[in-house]
Amino acid sequence: MGFDDFVRSRSTGLLRVAYLLTGDRHAAEDLLQEVLEQMYVRWRRIDGAPEAYARKALVNRATNRWRARARRPETPLGDQHEQPEPDHGEDVAIRSAVLAALRDLPARQRAAVVLRYLDDLPVHEVAAALGCSEGTVKSNAARGLDRLRRELGPSLIPEGVEL
Repeated sequence: MGFDDFVRSRSTGLLRVAYLLTGDRHAAEDLLQEVLEQMYVRWRRIDGAPEAYARKALVNRATNRWRARARRPETPLGDQHEQPEPDHGEDVAIRSAVLAALRDLPARQRAAVVLRYLDDLPVHEVAAALGCSEGTVKSNAARGLDRLRRELGPSLIPEGVEL
């Protein structure tokens, strides 16, 4: 598969991952664009599955953005892109609550939860994307789910979710 075919077939799914990692549509589009530019330059040298490479690059770049934001002092008006546009629908309210709760998770827990449960990857693929052991993925995901349950309640994050 060529780069153009890869972008056509996988960009929607990768944008979803980027959105879940950033919590903001514009930031997600920028993040994915950066990763796709990086992949285009390295396309012939990418070994293995390009989607796995893209997910790992998304997580790494998102983590670097969180670190940079943490080092930057907050402006008086705050970051205009931190909150999704509010809507009157119940689904949008739930989505906003979940995104806010995800945003409050530490970077590794957030990445583990997003890739494992929201992108539905098996543990070994999440471990490869995060560059850690499967046990670390499981513990980060478990801690992240526990925090999400405490914040959102068991009705949104049921206790039966297995690792």
